[in-house]
Amino acid sequence: MSLLSVLIPAHNEAVEIAACLQSVFASAPLPPGWQGEVLVLANGCTDATAAIARACPVPDGWQKQVLELPAGGKLKALTAGDKAARGSVLAYLDADVRVDPELLCQTAAALAGAAPGYASGRPRLMCAASAFSRAYGRVWASLPFLQTGVPGFGYFALNRAGRSRWQDWPDIIADDMFARLNFAPSERRLLDAGYSWPLVEGLAGLVRVRRRQDAGNRELAARYPALLPNEDSRPAAGPALRRAALRDPAGLAAYCLVKAAVRTPLYASGTCWARGR
Repeated sequence: MSLLSVLIPAHNEAVEIAACLQSVFASAPLPPGWQGEVLVLANGCTDATAAIARACPVPDGWQKQVLELPAGGKLKALTAGDKAARGSVLAYLDADVRVDPELLCQTAAALAGAAPGYASGRPRLMCAASAFSRAYGRVWASLPFLQTGVPGFGYFALNRAGRSRWQDWPDIIADDMFARLNFAPSERRLLDAGYSWPLVEGLAGLVRVRRRQDAGNRELAARYPALLPNEDSRPAAGPALRRAALRDPAGLAAYCLVKAAVRTPLYASGTCWARGR
């Protein structure tokens, strides 16, 4: 019997964790000969995350563990989760993401072989409450990386042969990018199913998160330059932005305002992990 392990790092995710687990447990059946386990990695929580996760019903064919880690920190939680997980395929899921019913089944099938592999689904933005974020998101979601690549933010999966390429998770900002770039483009698989992913609300939040992403990219380039050749070569964003200028001028204005604000001292923020995209 093969096993798919779904690891969910969760720091004070009491509002999100039940819906996240429900989306996992509502998944279509895994391929024949497969079972699933979920590990909720409750790290440094001061709310009811762990209690809510324990109370969530588990359907047939699935098992659940809740690991309470005293210190916060996503990367340490992932390392602890990897050591506790028993699956031949490891799927990493953010607590505020909702998976489509077919995604986990497709993940197990795609990564069942012996060759190192990486897989992710098609990201889909949740509807933001902020009109500004909705406008920004319409243009951001049309960029080539989202349309043709295998981004992996919010959800990605590896088999054990792929996970063996590094030891503990490094203490970096861009953990999802680090994982993706440990695989050549030919080793990455974009699945047909997708997942819903939240965009942070408002101009200040978007600027803060974009700055953190930029800092993460710079840190990864400085610390792991050998991984950079695995970045996909994609068409420039210029054509997509020109199309947006005609189709969605309000969206383009929001996108450009965020890009400009990222380069100013306004909305100064640190780069530590926090909720928000």
